[in-house]
Amino acid sequence: MILSDQAILARLENKSLSITPLEKEQIQPASVDIRLGNTFSMIEDSPSGVITMDQEITYKTIQSDTYVLLPGQFILATTMEYFVLPDDLTAFVEGRSSLGRMGLFIQNAGWVDPGFEGEITLELFNANRCAIKLQTGRRVGQLVFAQMDTPALHPYRGKYQGQKGATGSRVYLDHEK
Repeated sequence: MILSDQAILARLENKSLSITPLEKEQIQPASVDIRLGNTFSMIEDSPSGVITMDQEITYKTIQSDTYVLLPGQFILATTMEYFVLPDDLTAFVEGRSSLGRMGLFIQNAGWVDPGFEGEITLELFNANRCAIKLQTGRRVGQLVFAQMDTPALHPYRGKYQGQKGATGSRVYLDHEK
């Protein structure tokens, strides 16, 4: 069941859901608007020209109130908001249609597991032929919350727990040696 604005407000009030910072205007009928934070990360070139899933990837990270995303460029960004989800609530990230119509795609940031805590890393891609100027604090998407039928047996406590800033891939940690 997707949470309504009333249910979101009730959870925020009883502190079973935490979103900080949060302005009342961000709460929509069935979602919460997420805003662009000020941290951006780009994958650095690899000496071999190839990145693999079993080795750590190097990122260049900057903090800025604006970022010009070039045509065909991919970067990681972060939300302004820090989320703490309880073990019985999950969420998914949806991009804004208005931005998609400009050619700005929020890639597979998608799913937020129950028990997750942290800022959400966003994968941004410019599919346009023109550069897109990104501005910290602008609405870039929304988080839709869904009530689970029971709390998760194994809520998220993984490698991205507590993340702040545009956090690079840690898939190499999955590699069995």
